[in-house]
Amino acid sequence: MRTGGPEWQFEKVTFSREYPRNVVTKLLVERAEHGGWELVRVRISPDGTRRVILRRKIIRAVRTA
Repeated sequence: MRTGGPEWQFEKVTFSREYPRNVVTKLLVERAEHGGWELVRVRISPDGTRRVILRRKIIRAVRTA
């Protein structure tokens, strides 16, 4: 049985500079509300590309006797 902290699933998402900030915000809120994702990091490149890292807990079912 694992006794450490929670296990996380990570996802990297890239948004092109053509997407306005409010559209990116809506897309990330949608993922958070319906997929259980939370924001870890946003990096905006000099060319305007947004690189986003999301995470969510991995919930494992524990078999009972």
